[in-house]
Amino acid sequence: MSEINGKVVIITGASSGLGEATAHRLAKAGAKLVLGARREERLQALRDDIVAQGGEAIYRVTDVTDREQVESLAQAAKEAYGRIDVLVNNAGLMPLSPLDQLKVDEWDQMIDVNIKGVLYGVAAVLPTMREQHAGHIINLSSVAGHVVFPSAAVYCATKYAVKAISEGIRQEGGEEIRSTNISPGAVATELTTTISDPETAKGVNELYEMAIDADAVARAIAFAIEQPADVDINELILRPTKQPL
Repeated sequence: MSEINGKVVIITGASSGLGEATAHRLAKAGAKLVLGARREERLQALRDDIVAQGGEAIYRVTDVTDREQVESLAQAAKEAYGRIDVLVNNAGLMPLSPLDQLKVDEWDQMIDVNIKGVLYGVAAVLPTMREQHAGHIINLSSVAGHVVFPSAAVYCATKYAVKAISEGIRQEGGEEIRSTNISPGAVATELTTTISDPETAKGVNELYEMAIDADAVARAIAFAIEQPADVDINELILRPTKQPL
């Protein structure tokens, strides 16, 4: 039987893309899902689809930039299932642009979602995981957390931060808390739709013609979760085979 079966898994950014694909894959493996995102209609449809296929899921409308909402998502998991085994910190934005365009509002948004949102998730689940003496935090970074790209300085900075947070969790987690940092390359999601600079959007969309399916990342997440408790998959980088950087 899979190590995923029966585990209570919180997924942020669950309404589309990597979050949605991960929810479907983990539900089929027997996980009890707690889905968080901003779009309630999408969450309802996902929950209903999972339940119709024999899975188990609840949802809460969650903006990860609001700490109280993230805390409520974690509380919903405890109330429904009595514990929290895994957090998949997936919510993220990628409004790329050259620095000299001074899109400071977009910089702030990326910092709020990509860094503070991850930290709010960690803060919401860590006390429960400590009480249980077990838990697993999976953070979605990016290949942009390993290499800096033109027009992506701030986005890359946020993903480097996620990588650092993941390593901090690993070092401080000891034998109780597992930490996994997953860094995808070009993946077919809604991420590119947040780019407001036309020239940058054109270049990124050309790169993303090689994008792989979101389920590729979902499989990586499932692989990390299904390891036995004494195995901690700390770092996974996956790209399309055609992606040069």
